[in-house]
Amino acid sequence: MNFEYFIAKRVISSGKNKSTASTPIIKIAIAAIILGLVMMMITIATGVGLQKKIREKVSAFNGDIIISNFDGNNSEVTLNPISTKQDFYPKFTAVPEVTHIQVTANKAGVIRTATDFEGIVVKGVDADYRWEYMKEFLVAGRLPNYKDGLNTEILLSRYMANRLGFKNGDKLIVYFLKEDGGFLNRRFDIVGIYDSGFQEFDERFLFADIRHIQKLNKWDDDQVGAFEVFVNDYDNLKNIENKVYASIGATLNSMTMTEKYYSIFEWLSLFDFNIALIIGVMIVVAGINMVVALLVLILERTRMVGILKALGSPNWSVRKIFMYNALYLVLVGLFWGNLIGIGLLLLQKYFGLIGLNPETYYVSEAPVYIDWGYIALLNVGTFLLCAVMLLVPSYIITKISPVKTIKFD
Repeated sequence: MNFEYFIAKRVISSGKNKSTASTPIIKIAIAAIILGLVMMMITIATGVGLQKKIREKVSAFNGDIIISNFDGNNSEVTLNPISTKQDFYPKFTAVPEVTHIQVTANKAGVIRTATDFEGIVVKGVDADYRWEYMKEFLVAGRLPNYKDGLNTEILLSRYMANRLGFKNGDKLIVYFLKEDGGFLNRRFDIVGIYDSGFQEFDERFLFADIRHIQKLNKWDDDQVGAFEVFVNDYDNLKNIENKVYASIGATLNSMTMTEKYYSIFEWLSLFDFNIALIIGVMIVVAGINMVVALLVLILERTRMVGILKALGSPNWSVRKIFMYNALYLVLVGLFWGNLIGIGLLLLQKYFGLIGLNPETYYVSEAPVYIDWGYIALLNVGTFLLCAVMLLVPSYIITKISPVKTIKFD
């Protein structure tokens, strides 16, 4: 074994210190490993990052699971109220995976100015509303405070503010349709402006105190439109939703956010296929380049192979010499690939150098998700797959005849 390592080291040293025909091939092979690893890192980090970011945005506006009446018809506007006097509220103890539950109620309205008007959905929220995600989207002012008495504070989207000419601190009037055909209006104060980058929501939702919706709909204080539930394991969301459904009684229905916004999450699921495809292509390309490099190394040192075999070295021992050399080149490529790949991801994560069209991707810049687990898996997987692929070209050594190679200088 020590003899093999010594010979392998000599082969590596000769390749680094002596200009040979294989030098450009080796450099291309290393570059392929570097480029492949960088591309795989970026693909996973941005693909998974985009999926997580969009999930968070949908969850911020709707929760992970929505509990409503059966006759809700998947409408954004609340039709019939639900009593808050439920066994699962305010603590959903029956399902351990549930981390938070909150009440909401939506009502359609129209914002009218001197020159324009716009239809909106007023999302009524209570003191238990989870503002964590919305705090990230806040671009001006502050979040409303509904923990005290009824107030007129609202949170308006930047899209709507720019469209209608409002700014933080302004007042606006929202008109609501009455059952008899007339209109009711409420004056609100803009205390904060948000921008989620998710135009499908930004162009519709205005956040206000849920007690306004209750009064407009002539509901009791314990009547709300729906319950929004947050869970601790998105990957197990459907199973958790089944548990939630079994715990809420026969008169209520539950729905996951992936079911409510099926088209969005169906589009996101395509990313998994794209990620797998790119990873497969990159590994194959890097592997083929390493195979070519190994073949060139073997052909350049055919005479050395003949001498070693004449001295009694078995085929597998000679093959391992070239395998060690090739795998060393793979490690060099992985080192630089990690350095460049992680560096680029950190630059994007903290400086947002690459922007995206929010109308198409629902985010204004390419999100990055860095997980050391998948980075380690990429490195180990690339190394092992290249090692397996290199076994095939190394088999050519068994076909080299010592007699034919040694007699030629």
